[in-house]
Amino acid sequence: MQRLARFFNGCVVLAALSTPLAAIADTTLKVGDQQLQTRGILEASGQLKDVPYKIEWFNFPAAQPLGEALNAGAIDVGGLGDAPLIFAYAAGAKVRAVAATRSIPVDLAILVPDGSTIKSAADLKGKRIATTRGSIGHYLAIATLEHANIKLDDVSLRFMQPADAKAALASGNVDAWATWDPYVALAEQRDHDRSIANGVNLSSGLSFQAATDQSINAKRTEIADFLRRVAAGQRWALSHPDEVAAMQSRVTGLPPEVLKTVYQRAQLHPVSIDDNLIAEQQKTADLYHRADVIKSRLDVSPSFDRQFPLAAQ
Repeated sequence: MQRLARFFNGCVVLAALSTPLAAIADTTLKVGDQQLQTRGILEASGQLKDVPYKIEWFNFPAAQPLGEALNAGAIDVGGLGDAPLIFAYAAGAKVRAVAATRSIPVDLAILVPDGSTIKSAADLKGKRIATTRGSIGHYLAIATLEHANIKLDDVSLRFMQPADAKAALASGNVDAWATWDPYVALAEQRDHDRSIANGVNLSSGLSFQAATDQSINAKRTEIADFLRRVAAGQRWALSHPDEVAAMQSRVTGLPPEVLKTVYQRAQLHPVSIDDNLIAEQQKTADLYHRADVIKSRLDVSPSFDRQFPLAAQ
């Protein structure tokens, strides 16, 4: 872990935005990914061709360990949801959201086994709900319970990584699982689990590429180029779900039909970081404060960096 945790100590001034790409041929951008979703889109869309710097990929099962890697300086930039960014920032991580995307939050869901007596969110009172601490699944569980007028004390949240949560649901050690795609689509199609609640009207559907303060200063040109490629790949993927699913399947080993469902229903697309978006993120942070997950109210404004506008064009 010490090898991964080293920072590149160089610092580049603002003029780095105009640095010729040929000048960064010997640099390496360390990129964090979840289930290789970003890499799959970039591979399928051709955006990894002729990259003028090296990319070293680090794959994570969920946003929490990715956020920890960012905080440790083990990676320069990585994709994570709105709630995990808040958790990382609240914990003191020196990271900033540098690009944003929005999806239809049906890709967030609370799952139960097909034979479960739980039919709706109202039936979650007294139940055991698995999720990953600080994840968008954690947020969905809290928001769903609040909407159903169920107190957090009336359920038992069991924090674990997705693989363990999946096993716990299958074995009956928990009653429900609050998670996200591709885990939702995989559980629905392979295990016939069913959704009793999703993120529509509860979640902003926002996710971000976040970078460390040091990397923003030292690798500004590389990050700007990478974000442009990610945005271009996301726009391309909207009309090419079959190609993205096929490539993602080769990279991850997940069934292509599952991945096609993921991309078709999410409709993931880049959006600008503006005042309205930051206000949405503030509402997410305020929910965590109401639920006493974050002990003091958090101002999320400083967790955004707006100097990479081309990523959303």
